[in-house]
Amino acid sequence: MALKHEPPTTPYHSAQEALRVLETLARSSTGVTDTELARHTGIEPERLTALLRMLRREGYVEQIADGAYVTGETLARLGSAQHREQALRDKLQHTLDRLRDSVGAAVYMSRYVDGEISVTQYADSPATPKVNEWVDFRSSAHATAIGKSLLTQLDHAGRRDHLARHKMARLTSRTITSDRLLLSRLESQPPTVPVLDLQEYAVGTVCAAVPVTAGSSVGCLALSLPVEHAHRLRRAADALNRNAAPVLLSMAI
Repeated sequence: MALKHEPPTTPYHSAQEALRVLETLARSSTGVTDTELARHTGIEPERLTALLRMLRREGYVEQIADGAYVTGETLARLGSAQHREQALRDKLQHTLDRLRDSVGAAVYMSRYVDGEISVTQYADSPATPKVNEWVDFRSSAHATAIGKSLLTQLDHAGRRDHLARHKMARLTSRTITSDRLLLSRLESQPPTVPVLDLQEYAVGTVCAAVPVTAGSSVGCLALSLPVEHAHRLRRAADALNRNAAPVLLSMAI
């Protein structure tokens, strides 16, 4: 299934820059100072400081006694072939938990695998309950932020193939059931703008999703809020997009 070529968004830039930092650190056995990192990577000092803060928080780098930086435990776990899948799940869950708390909403990690949508992990809480999956997400891509975000990352033929295999049922009065209208909206969706679901899947719930694609792996991060918190949706979606870099980084390592 071919992917659309899209310009990189801010999270992609962050993940790419973080990988450059980690590659530089991996080549040193004694540690690298922030000044040396700036010289080797070409990243501006202020930007590098923010990246190092994120990488330390996520456990990818550590700062040793003399102030230099070395690779951290998280990188070692994800870079190891043994138990890598479990380490990745644990790392993603930790990241989702942090995102849930920072955006104040249930958050979800979803992938498009073998022509189907799969919500692989999520983080909710009593204060931020997950959406009630009253219709299988696999058959409701036309109505969910998750589904629409994943479909925007496919080419036109891939979208048409998916919709041909899954009838566009009307789930609420707001659900789009015209494939022509949906395809038009997917085609015009800016890659840097979160995809929204304003009670299209379930009455009483609003959602947003942002793409997190590494290589040929199509994925997205999403959040859901009760409709009475709809005024927070765009701000929360923007925060989700800004903080997607750690998820992209764990997928890329």
